Amino acid sequence: MAEERTIQIELKHVTKRFTTKTLGEVTAVNDFNLKVYEGECFSILGPSGCGKSTTLRMIAGFEDLSEGEIYLSGEPVSIKKKNLYVPPEDRGLGMVFQAFAVWPHMNVYKNVALPLKVAKVPKEEIKPRVMKALKHCSLDGLEKVYPSDLSGGQQQRIALARAIVINPKILLLDEPLSNLDPKLRETMRFEIKKLQQEFNFTIIFVTHDQSEAMALSDRMMVMDMGNIQQVGTPTELYNKPINKFVHSFLGQSNFTQVIAENGKVCVKGCTTPLPVEAPKNMSGEILLATRPNTIEINHSDGYKAKVIKRVFLTDFSQYLVDLGGGQIIRIQTPHRNIFRQGDDCYVKFPSPMWYEKGEEDDAERAKRMVI
Repeated sequence: MAEERTIQIELKHVTKRFTTKTLGEVTAVNDFNLKVYEGECFSILGPSGCGKSTTLRMIAGFEDLSEGEIYLSGEPVSIKKKNLYVPPEDRGLGMVFQAFAVWPHMNVYKNVALPLKVAKVPKEEIKPRVMKALKHCSLDGLEKVYPSDLSGGQQQRIALARAIVINPKILLLDEPLSNLDPKLRETMRFEIKKLQQEFNFTIIFVTHDQSEAMALSDRMMVMDMGNIQQVGTPTELYNKPINKFVHSFLGQSNFTQVIAENGKVCVKGCTTPLPVEAPKNMSGEILLATRPNTIEINHSDGYKAKVIKRVFLTDFSQYLVDLGGGQIIRIQTPHRNIFRQGDDCYVKFPSPMWYEKGEEDDAERAKRMVI
């Protein structure tokens, strides 16, 4: 019998609407139902304006709900119908923002001790708790140093230490690594995961960076325009995206316009069938979705195409390949698989996915970025 997991955070029919001067009323978060389990690292992923930070701020108590209910560890903290609202300082949460938000006039020790002083923790408890948090965030020995004398990564560690010093059951992270350089970001990912294992808190991690989300998450949720698109493990979402948006947002993608008829699939504008099995439940003009690193390219077998361009990248070579009919795809291969610009080539699609060709929502997404 599978072990039943404890629900740490639960959102029931949570909705948040804003009224703006230029756009009128906009639903930033639309009828969310979500459960996050104890000890889980759960990422909320999506483009700017999708509602991910608004969701986090409602959990934290910095935004009130338009509708719905939020529960933390089984206790209600926001119920709109009952006008119930527990303020942020009484929710027992740790939170780290995109901006480091460290106090420049306080040294490292005082920055980390501040939330304990605000909570009126006895003086004799403050020092050992601060020193423990500093040690776990690799800041021990820097107690008297001021933030201006530290690197960006060290300042972010101050924010993390300040969040964990209160012994939170839940840690909320709102794009905490986006101001760091790529190497520091990778280091801090491991630091965050290590802290979670040591303290066993539940993490909600908000980001627009899919590599961060996939590296850190036990489960993740992809949002778009205020709506939940898909929830699952990183592997599930990458390998079995529910729609074109999720497919395009998690990793690089090719979307090729094709015509499926009479058991055959042809590139739109071409007559030679592709070497793929036609989808059973779709016909007419549809999209063939592929990942650049899953397409096979060789010199003799498959669908004949032409290499337009070759780009040498650090770990692989990337080719732009013309399938005909104006359809260009990207293919990524090991460096040993060499083609030159203008060469004929042959391609195969071992694991294609199919989507209906629908209307794009880019204009609506662009509008939401200003909210």
